[in-house]
Amino acid sequence: MQFPEARILLFCRAPVAGQVKTRLARAIGDEAAARWHRALATHCLETVSAAQLAPLQLWCSPDVRHDFFSRQQARLSLSLHGQCGADLGARMSHAFDVALADAGYALVIGSDCPALSADYLRQALSALREGAPAVIGPAEDGGYVMLGLRRNHRPLFEDMPWGTGAVFDTTCQRMAGDYLALPPLWDVDVVEDLWRLKREAEGLSLADELKDRLSAFPA
Repeated sequence: MQFPEARILLFCRAPVAGQVKTRLARAIGDEAAARWHRALATHCLETVSAAQLAPLQLWCSPDVRHDFFSRQQARLSLSLHGQCGADLGARMSHAFDVALADAGYALVIGSDCPALSADYLRQALSALREGAPAVIGPAEDGGYVMLGLRRNHRPLFEDMPWGTGAVFDTTCQRMAGDYLALPPLWDVDVVEDLWRLKREAEGLSLADELKDRLSAFPA
């Protein structure tokens, strides 16, 4: 393991129809959206686990009891943790508090960015190991797909306009220039993102479940 002093925190919701990928569900239905969510999460988990960069923590919502989470723990090297907090910011802040209690630095990532590669994570972890206070992986929609910290910086998580295109810029402003930004990536939120994933799949190393879903998805 290249960064044993680090932690990778993967935030993931249970793949319950009607509770995940709601924007995508408007075009393809709740059940299909939940299946895509599961495939994307599985791909992300397999990518991070196979890279063996740092201990992997799966932060589960609404709790750790869904069988999707237990199956991942049984087949991959990871620990399960329940998300705790009134909103996304509070839940991320809590996860950083827990992880940084016994780690030198940590990355939090989501489960719906198929382009998030081991090399991308390695760049972030290397920068943190070399002393960068924060590393941010911007999302093309104005959010971010990854945030790395050496210590919890609570203003990054309080009164943040989550779900808007202002999240990345606001985060950078609150870090007052004391961060490294990596190249922007994109995540899957709407049906057009699935068409993009279909077009760009050959350039990505995708998990089998995600490949299978893409093969059956119309171009």
